[in-house]
Amino acid sequence: MKNLAQKFRDRKLNSGVDLTAMVSISFLLISFFMVVNELSKPSKMNFYLPEKYACLENIGCVKADQMFTILLDKNGKMITYSGLLEFPLEKPKEFKFQKNDIRREVFRKKKEIKDYMISEGKPMSGVVVIIKPSKYSNYGSLVNIVNEMKIANIETYSIVDDFTAEESKLLASN
Repeated sequence: MKNLAQKFRDRKLNSGVDLTAMVSISFLLISFFMVVNELSKPSKMNFYLPEKYACLENIGCVKADQMFTILLDKNGKMITYSGLLEFPLEKPKEFKFQKNDIRREVFRKKKEIKDYMISEGKPMSGVVVIIKPSKYSNYGSLVNIVNEMKIANIETYSIVDDFTAEESKLLASN
C-alpha cells in the first residue's frame, strides 16, 4: 500500500500552457486594428473642373448650371456664385451669416436650378453645392453652413479646401 501512495506522490504533473491559440488571436487583433486605423483616416476628394462641366467623384459630370459655390471668409462673411467663376451665371453675392439671408439664397438657388433642370428634361437632377472655407474662416461658420444644407435638404454638397486664383482674388477684394 505504501508503494502505491508513493507512486502517486512522485508523479509530477506537466503544468505547461499551450499559447498557440493566444498567439493566433493576438495576431488577428493586431491586423484588425491596423486595418481599422488605415480605413478611418480622413481622405480628400479631388475633382477637376473643365470649362463648362464639372466631373465629381461618385456623382458624375455636372453641368456648370447646376453648381452653386459658397466661399467662407473671416467674421462669418460668405460669398456665393453660380456656375464657374470664370463663366459666372450671375454676379457674386456677399452675405453675413445672420437673419436667414444665406438660407433664403440657398432655397432660391435650389428652386431655380430644379426648375431649370425640369425644363431641360432632367427632373431628377438638382443643385450641387460646393462649400469652400478659407484659411481665415472659423469652424462655426462651416458647421452653420452644413446645417443650412440639411435644413434646405440639399442632397449633393461637398466641402473643398482648395481655392482657384480667381476665388482668392474675389475674397481679397471684398
